[in-house]
Amino acid sequence: MYIENEVKLDYSDVLLRPKRSTLESRKEVQLERKFEFPHAKFSITAVPIIAANMDGVGTLSMSEKLLEFDMITAINKSYSVEELMKFEDENASILNCISVGIQDSDFEKISKLRKTYPIICIDTPNGYMEKFVEFVKKVRDLCGDDNIIISGNVVTADQTQELILNGSDIVKVGIGPGSVCTTRMVTGVGYPQFSSVIECADAAHGLNGHIVADGGCTCSGDVAKAFGAGADFVMLGGMLAGHDEGGGNIVDGKVSFYGMSSTTANQKHSGGLKDYRASEGREVTVPYKGPVSKTVQDILGGVRSACTYVGARKLKDLPKCATFVRVNNQYNKTFV
Repeated sequence: MYIENEVKLDYSDVLLRPKRSTLESRKEVQLERKFEFPHAKFSITAVPIIAANMDGVGTLSMSEKLLEFDMITAINKSYSVEELMKFEDENASILNCISVGIQDSDFEKISKLRKTYPIICIDTPNGYMEKFVEFVKKVRDLCGDDNIIISGNVVTADQTQELILNGSDIVKVGIGPGSVCTTRMVTGVGYPQFSSVIECADAAHGLNGHIVADGGCTCSGDVAKAFGAGADFVMLGGMLAGHDEGGGNIVDGKVSFYGMSSTTANQKHSGGLKDYRASEGREVTVPYKGPVSKTVQDILGGVRSACTYVGARKLKDLPKCATFVRVNNQYNKTFV
């Protein structure tokens, strides 16, 4: 047994400190970034926000809409090869991304879609399993340098490096911070997200890799903090839930939203919760928000504003311009 005594922080524990800025307007801020990768041979230019691969968020309709903003959607695992092929035929883009697990059927799915979908997100709640690392390496061997591989989730520098060295271009960072994730309560496992992003980003950048901060953002200010902490991409679930593009039934002005390790998700996709497992997610209702475009504009506007406060003309420069101050984390939040 060992106890780390160093203080670790979440987004709610810090604020960006304003600085002198030469920017005259938010519209001067450049949010698009060009990315090159340690394994994939091609580059992409994108607004680096990713819709999470969750029911009600990572849908084909969401992907179609977010492509208009040059944003990425990690299309959830429930779609068939035929549905995904049809979507790509109608919406061909270098930013198209599929999500898979680590079963034999997932590898078969990758084999059929890797030439069609440039980005592959390999997703598991526990990115520390040797089986997971081996699967990532197997997929890299299959794809060569033709695909961008996102993998996770992890929360520490060592495993971030492990995944990059075994074929990942982007590592997904976050265990337990999501609004419908109960992993920290059920298992006692996790890591404060702000500190995790700082440490994992530092490790990834040393290998020319990237990270995506996954979970814990409840408002556009949190998204700005994640970028300021060094995240290359930010993945959003709850903030993009409840929109037309996510589907779902609207009841009394609300829409159901649940974690992908919840009982609801297991019943829908796995025939129920296995008797050796505990649910690590919950189901909630979120307000119906209409089209996602307005929410996206609010998020991007908030990030632009943050950049103007600290003098970052490009989103890429935000970590270099950011100074954070510790707070008592009692300020109010406005999003679910």
